[in-house]
Amino acid sequence: MKIATFNINNINRRLPNLLAWLRTAKPDVVALQELKASDGEFPAAAIEKAGYGAVWRGQKTWNGVAILARNVEPVLTRDRLPGKPEDREARYIEAAVRGIIVASIYLPNGNPQPGPKFDYKLDWFARLKRHAKTLIKQDLPVVLAGDYNVAPTEIDIYPTRSWDKDALIQPKSRAAFASLVAHGWCDAIRELHPDERIYTFWDYKRNRWPRDAGLRLDHLLLSPALAPRLAKAGVDKTVRGEDGASDHAPAWVVLR
Repeated sequence: MKIATFNINNINRRLPNLLAWLRTAKPDVVALQELKASDGEFPAAAIEKAGYGAVWRGQKTWNGVAILARNVEPVLTRDRLPGKPEDREARYIEAAVRGIIVASIYLPNGNPQPGPKFDYKLDWFARLKRHAKTLIKQDLPVVLAGDYNVAPTEIDIYPTRSWDKDALIQPKSRAAFASLVAHGWCDAIRELHPDERIYTFWDYKRNRWPRDAGLRLDHLLLSPALAPRLAKAGVDKTVRGEDGASDHAPAWVVLR
Protein backbone atom coordinates (compact mmCIF):
# COMPACT_ATOMS: atom_id res chain seq x y z
CA MET A 1 0.00 0.00 0.00
CA LYS A 2 1.47 3.30 -1.12
CA ILE A 3 0.49 6.47 0.77
CA ALA A 4 1.67 9.89 -0.34
CA THR A 5 1.44 13.51 0.74
CA PHE A 6 1.54 16.35 -1.76
CA ASN A 7 1.19 20.09 -1.21
CA ILE A 8 -0.31 20.83 -4.61
CA ASN A 9 -0.29 24.64 -4.20
CA ASN A 10 -3.59 25.30 -6.04
CA ILE A 11 -5.32 22.13 -7.21
CA ASN A 12 -7.05 23.66 -10.22
CA ARG A 13 -3.96 25.43 -11.53
CA ARG A 14 -1.83 22.30 -11.04
CA LEU A 15 -4.49 19.74 -11.99
CA PRO A 16 -2.62 18.51 -15.10
CA ASN A 17 0.51 17.99 -12.97
CA LEU A 18 -1.48 16.12 -10.32
CA LEU A 19 -3.24 13.85 -12.83
CA ALA A 20 0.02 13.04 -14.62
CA TRP A 21 1.66 12.10 -11.32
CA LEU A 22 -1.32 9.94 -10.29
CA ARG A 23 -1.06 8.03 -13.58
CA THR A 24 2.65 7.31 -13.21
CA ALA A 25 3.09 6.94 -9.43
CA LYS A 26 -0.23 5.12 -8.79
CA PRO A 27 -0.44 5.91 -5.06
CA ASP A 28 -3.23 4.13 -3.18
CA VAL A 29 -3.88 7.12 -0.91
CA VAL A 30 -2.91 10.77 -1.31
CA ALA A 31 -3.09 13.53 1.28
CA LEU A 32 -3.29 16.90 -0.51
CA GLN A 33 -2.71 20.35 0.95
CA GLU A 34 -3.10 23.95 -0.19
CA LEU A 35 -6.03 23.28 -2.49
CA LYS A 36 -6.67 27.04 -2.66
CA ALA A 37 -10.22 26.28 -3.75
CA SER A 38 -13.64 26.40 -2.13
CA ASP A 39 -15.58 23.15 -1.68
CA GLY A 40 -17.51 23.78 -4.88
CA GLU A 41 -14.36 24.46 -6.87
CA PHE A 42 -12.76 21.10 -6.06
CA PRO A 43 -12.26 19.17 -9.37
CA ALA A 44 -14.17 16.10 -8.18
CA ALA A 45 -15.12 14.89 -11.67
CA ALA A 46 -11.53 14.91 -12.94
CA ILE A 47 -10.31 13.14 -9.81
CA GLU A 48 -13.03 10.51 -10.15
CA LYS A 49 -12.20 9.99 -13.84
CA ALA A 50 -8.59 9.34 -12.78
CA GLY A 51 -9.86 6.48 -10.61
CA TYR A 52 -9.85 8.13 -7.19
CA GLY A 53 -12.52 8.71 -4.60
CA ALA A 54 -12.08 11.85 -2.54
CA VAL A 55 -13.06 13.75 0.57
CA TRP A 56 -12.05 17.37 0.94
CA ARG A 57 -12.46 20.54 2.91
CA GLY A 58 -11.88 23.62 0.84
CA GLN A 59 -11.32 27.28 1.55
CA LYS A 60 -11.39 30.03 -1.01
CA THR A 61 -7.96 31.42 -1.94
CA TRP A 62 -6.04 29.81 0.98
CA ASN A 63 -5.45 26.47 2.68
CA GLY A 64 -7.66 23.48 1.84
CA VAL A 65 -6.99 19.77 2.40
CA ALA A 66 -8.15 16.54 0.77
CA ILE A 67 -7.67 12.77 0.82
CA LEU A 68 -7.79 10.72 -2.38
CA ALA A 69 -8.10 6.93 -2.49
CA ARG A 70 -7.58 4.74 -5.55
CA ASN A 71 -10.58 2.65 -6.59
CA VAL A 72 -12.39 3.23 -3.30
CA GLU A 73 -14.25 5.98 -1.49
CA PRO A 74 -12.45 7.26 1.63
CA VAL A 75 -14.70 7.35 4.69
CA LEU A 76 -14.54 10.77 6.33
CA THR A 77 -13.85 10.55 10.07
CA ARG A 78 -13.00 14.19 10.87
CA ASP A 79 -12.85 17.44 8.90
CA ARG A 80 -11.15 19.69 11.42
CA LEU A 81 -8.64 19.48 14.24
CA PRO A 82 -10.36 19.36 17.64
CA GLY A 83 -9.70 21.76 20.48
CA LYS A 84 -10.76 25.16 19.11
CA PRO A 85 -14.21 25.27 17.47
CA GLU A 86 -13.75 28.90 16.44
CA ASP A 87 -10.78 28.00 14.19
CA ARG A 88 -12.38 27.80 10.73
CA GLU A 89 -9.22 27.41 8.64
CA ALA A 90 -9.25 24.31 6.40
CA ARG A 91 -6.07 22.65 7.62
CA TYR A 92 -7.03 19.13 8.74
CA ILE A 93 -9.04 16.25 7.33
CA GLU A 94 -9.06 12.58 8.32
CA ALA A 95 -10.48 9.49 6.63
CA ALA A 96 -10.45 5.72 6.81
CA VAL A 97 -9.06 3.94 3.74
CA ARG A 98 -8.68 0.17 3.57
CA GLY A 99 -8.38 -0.22 7.33
CA ILE A 100 -5.98 2.69 7.89
CA ILE A 101 -6.72 6.19 9.23
CA VAL A 102 -5.06 8.82 7.08
CA ALA A 103 -4.88 12.50 8.02
CA SER A 104 -4.01 15.33 5.66
CA ILE A 105 -2.37 18.17 7.58
CA TYR A 106 -1.51 21.69 6.52
CA LEU A 107 0.14 23.18 9.57
CA PRO A 108 0.35 26.99 9.81
CA ASN A 109 3.45 28.61 8.34
CA GLY A 110 3.94 30.92 11.32
CA ASN A 111 5.60 33.88 9.62
CA PRO A 112 6.37 36.54 10.53
CA GLN A 113 7.80 35.54 13.87
CA PRO A 114 7.58 36.44 16.63
CA GLY A 115 3.94 37.47 16.53
CA PRO A 116 0.35 36.19 16.44
CA LYS A 117 0.91 33.98 13.38
CA PHE A 118 3.76 32.16 15.11
CA ASP A 119 1.69 31.84 18.28
CA TYR A 120 -1.10 30.29 16.16
CA LYS A 121 1.37 27.82 14.68
CA LEU A 122 2.54 26.65 18.12
CA ASP A 123 -1.04 26.46 19.43
CA TRP A 124 -2.05 24.39 16.38
CA PHE A 125 0.91 22.09 17.02
CA ALA A 126 -0.22 21.63 20.64
CA ARG A 127 -3.74 20.74 19.51
CA LEU A 128 -2.36 18.27 16.96
CA LYS A 129 -0.21 16.63 19.63
CA ARG A 130 -3.24 16.16 21.90
CA HIS A 131 -5.28 14.61 19.09
CA ALA A 132 -2.38 12.43 18.00
CA LYS A 133 -2.02 11.15 21.56
CA THR A 134 -5.67 10.11 21.50
CA LEU A 135 -5.15 8.19 18.25
CA ILE A 136 -2.20 6.32 19.74
CA LYS A 137 -4.20 5.46 22.88
CA GLN A 138 -6.81 3.87 20.63
CA ASP A 139 -4.07 1.69 19.10
CA LEU A 140 -5.15 2.61 15.58
CA PRO A 141 -3.08 2.24 12.39
CA VAL A 142 -2.65 5.92 11.48
CA VAL A 143 -0.65 8.03 9.04
CA LEU A 144 -0.36 11.73 9.88
CA ALA A 145 0.64 13.02 6.45
CA GLY A 146 1.11 16.56 5.31
CA ASP A 147 2.98 19.82 5.10
CA TYR A 148 4.09 20.52 8.67
CA ASN A 149 5.91 23.71 7.73
CA VAL A 150 8.88 22.57 9.81
CA ALA A 151 12.34 21.46 8.71
CA PRO A 152 13.00 19.34 11.82
CA THR A 153 16.82 19.38 11.90
CA GLU A 154 19.81 20.95 10.16
CA ILE A 155 19.98 18.04 7.72
CA ASP A 156 16.45 18.93 6.54
CA ILE A 157 17.53 22.25 5.01
CA TYR A 158 20.30 23.08 2.58
CA PRO A 159 23.39 24.73 4.13
CA THR A 160 22.47 28.39 4.48
CA ARG A 161 21.90 31.22 6.94
CA SER A 162 19.22 32.92 4.84
CA TRP A 163 16.33 31.17 6.64
CA ASP A 164 17.60 31.79 10.19
CA LYS A 165 14.71 34.08 11.13
CA ASP A 166 12.05 32.01 9.40
CA ALA A 167 9.35 30.23 11.41
CA LEU A 168 10.09 26.98 9.56
CA ILE A 169 13.34 26.38 11.43
CA GLN A 170 12.87 28.18 14.74
CA PRO A 171 13.85 26.21 17.86
CA LYS A 172 10.24 26.28 19.12
CA SER A 173 8.94 24.92 15.80
CA ARG A 174 11.49 22.14 15.80
CA ALA A 175 10.84 21.35 19.45
CA ALA A 176 7.10 21.07 18.76
CA PHE A 177 7.72 18.60 15.93
CA ALA A 178 10.21 16.60 18.01
CA SER A 179 7.76 16.47 20.91
CA LEU A 180 5.02 15.13 18.63
CA VAL A 181 7.27 12.41 17.22
CA ALA A 182 8.53 11.51 20.70
CA HIS A 183 5.02 10.45 21.72
CA GLY A 184 5.50 7.33 19.61
CA TRP A 185 5.26 8.41 15.98
CA CYS A 186 7.69 7.17 13.33
CA ASP A 187 9.04 9.80 10.93
CA ALA A 188 9.02 7.39 7.99
CA ILE A 189 11.49 9.11 5.65
CA ARG A 190 14.02 9.77 8.39
CA GLU A 191 13.56 6.23 9.74
CA LEU A 192 14.73 4.70 6.46
CA HIS A 193 17.13 7.47 5.42
CA PRO A 194 18.68 8.63 8.71
CA ASP A 195 21.63 10.57 7.30
CA GLU A 196 20.50 11.61 3.83
CA ARG A 197 19.70 15.17 2.80
CA ILE A 198 16.18 14.74 1.43
CA TYR A 199 14.05 17.74 0.51
CA THR A 200 10.37 18.10 -0.39
CA PHE A 201 10.13 21.87 -0.98
CA TRP A 202 12.10 24.26 -3.15
CA ASP A 203 11.04 27.92 -3.09
CA TYR A 204 10.36 29.57 -6.45
CA LYS A 205 12.72 32.43 -5.60
CA ARG A 206 16.51 32.73 -5.88
CA ASN A 207 16.94 29.84 -8.31
CA ARG A 208 16.48 27.38 -5.45
CA TRP A 209 15.19 24.44 -7.50
CA PRO A 210 18.12 24.37 -9.97
CA ARG A 211 20.52 24.77 -7.03
CA ASP A 212 18.77 21.99 -5.06
CA ALA A 213 18.38 24.49 -2.22
CA GLY A 214 15.47 22.71 -0.56
CA LEU A 215 13.85 21.93 2.76
CA ARG A 216 12.07 18.83 4.07
CA LEU A 217 8.71 20.20 5.20
CA ASP A 218 6.39 17.35 4.19
CA HIS A 219 6.28 14.39 6.54
CA LEU A 220 4.52 11.06 6.99
CA LEU A 221 4.30 10.00 10.64
CA LEU A 222 3.24 6.41 11.35
CA SER A 223 1.56 5.30 14.57
CA PRO A 224 3.09 2.46 16.60
CA ALA A 225 0.40 0.12 15.26
CA LEU A 226 1.49 0.87 11.69
CA ALA A 227 5.24 1.53 11.89
CA PRO A 228 6.27 -2.17 11.70
CA ARG A 229 4.72 -2.30 8.21
CA LEU A 230 7.05 0.41 6.82
CA ALA A 231 8.89 -0.98 3.79
CA LYS A 232 9.96 2.03 1.68
CA ALA A 233 9.84 5.82 1.81
CA GLY A 234 10.94 8.55 -0.54
CA VAL A 235 10.22 11.70 -2.52
CA ASP A 236 9.21 11.99 -6.19
CA LYS A 237 11.65 14.84 -6.65
CA THR A 238 11.40 15.10 -10.44
CA VAL A 239 7.78 16.27 -10.15
CA ARG A 240 9.10 19.61 -8.85
CA GLY A 241 10.98 20.21 -12.09
CA GLU A 242 7.98 19.91 -14.40
CA ASP A 243 6.36 22.86 -16.17
CA GLY A 244 3.84 24.60 -13.93
CA ALA A 245 4.90 22.55 -10.91
CA SER A 246 4.04 23.12 -7.28
CA ASP A 247 6.95 24.26 -5.12
CA HIS A 248 6.59 20.94 -3.26
CA ALA A 249 7.19 17.37 -4.45
CA PRO A 250 5.20 14.32 -3.31
CA ALA A 251 6.60 12.35 -0.40
CA TRP A 252 5.47 8.76 0.07
CA VAL A 253 5.68 5.51 2.02
CA VAL A 254 5.07 1.91 1.01
CA LEU A 255 3.57 -0.35 3.66
CA ARG A 256 3.86 -4.13 3.69
